[in-house]
Amino acid sequence: MGNSQDFGNLTVARSLNGGCASATRGICAGGYNEPVSSPGYLDTIDYITIAATGNAVDFGNLTEGRTGTTGTSSSTRGVFGGGNNPSPSPDTKKNTIDYITIATLGNALNFGDLTQEKRNTGCTGSATRAIWAGGQVGPTITNVMDYVTIASTGDATDFGDLTANRRHCIGSSSSTRGIFAGGTTNPTLIDIIEYVTISTLGNSQDFGNLTDARSEFGGTSNKIRAVFMGGWDSPVYDNRIDYITIATTGNASDFGNLGGGVRGAMAGISDSHGGIS
Repeated sequence: MGNSQDFGNLTVARSLNGGCASATRGICAGGYNEPVSSPGYLDTIDYITIAATGNAVDFGNLTEGRTGTTGTSSSTRGVFGGGNNPSPSPDTKKNTIDYITIATLGNALNFGDLTQEKRNTGCTGSATRAIWAGGQVGPTITNVMDYVTIASTGDATDFGDLTANRRHCIGSSSSTRGIFAGGTTNPTLIDIIEYVTISTLGNSQDFGNLTDARSEFGGTSNKIRAVFMGGWDSPVYDNRIDYITIATTGNASDFGNLGGGVRGAMAGISDSHGGIS
């Protein structure tokens, strides 16, 4: 436990981006960079070498610029689902799923589609499956969970439902259990943590609670512990870091603080998450 330390910088400042990683390389994709016209909704994909420190390097591009996309990965392939951009109309939700081969630089390719056009979903997975949960669908918020088999391509299939409708919940996982934490029903913030068994289908179950209700935070894990960092804690952003032990159930505990100060709408990655076999 302890406070975070500086690693480096992305190629461009942004919020609401998606993240994934292999055991060696971390990926950041998409996001939003003010103002909308220059360029606003980004298709940029960056990468870092996790074992080193330093600034990110250009990897390639998503199939289209968007914000509110979320990602997960196996050891070899990263997938990014959902999001929104201003085409063909303002705040157009997307059901697009893209994929990349993490070890190879280049642009993302189309994988398939989510069951709904939505943004700001929670996303997690194992070495074989990716799951997206909740999100904003048009003017409403959903509790639907979708999944795909990462090694294949094709459209997502229904997995089950969260216990409540929410967006901006954050996913993390061991190799067997997926976690979805926090979020908002807009405007109410949520402190609920839920879990699913990734290899089965079905609705999520109660795990416990965050130390405080919030949304738009970063989350990642190794196969034992999940951590949740920062986030929107109305009326301000937060710098707290919580953690849980994934194999148990119970409330989150304090881990430390973000060394760079309060912030939210970020993505978390690690070199030992549940998707890495």
